[in-house]
Amino acid sequence: MKLYNYFRSSASFRVRIALELKGLPYDYKPVHLVKGEHKLPEFAAVSPTMLVPALVTDDGDVLGQSMAIIEYLDETHPEPALLPKDPVSRARVRSLAQLIACEIHPLNNLRVLKYLVRELKVSEETKNEWYRHWVREGLESFERELAQLPASTYCFGETPTLADCCLVPQIFNGRRVNTSFDGLPRTMAAFDACMALPAFQKAQPTSCPDNEA
Repeated sequence: MKLYNYFRSSASFRVRIALELKGLPYDYKPVHLVKGEHKLPEFAAVSPTMLVPALVTDDGDVLGQSMAIIEYLDETHPEPALLPKDPVSRARVRSLAQLIACEIHPLNNLRVLKYLVRELKVSEETKNEWYRHWVREGLESFERELAQLPASTYCFGETPTLADCCLVPQIFNGRRVNTSFDGLPRTMAAFDACMALPAFQKAQPTSCPDNEA
């Protein structure tokens, strides 16, 4: 498999975590978003949306969107499972994952942040304030959801799930702009438990070949 991704992209980070948790080898293909490499013809030939991540399977199929890619990996390589077997638990994990992937992440996507600065002419500090606000508000909702669930080591249960694959990159990105994580005990306990695992360490941005620190 080949993974076209950017080391700092949280969506790419999610997929790297899933690949590492499942012990799946892949060719790392860097696409530098800040330098505009995702808009070059050679990448557009791989990904018509010009978005990362893009996974090229062993059969040559190209898949986009991190959530779809992770579910594909879970269906084709079932162990260790990233989604529970029973329907209600699967829905709960997907709900947690989507709170991050659909509610927090889109408002702080690199394209949105660039538009705020270039087109709307907001200052760097105003942009960061925007970022912190939406991350914090989203994680407070996430914490309230976790508080309704039985106590667990990870977001849901005693093994990492799709929800953890989404949470960890969001915390990394929030830290870059000094987001406060105070008062989020379940959220941060799950994050700390994940970061104690080699798979999450191997997938993090500082471990990527294109890392610029």
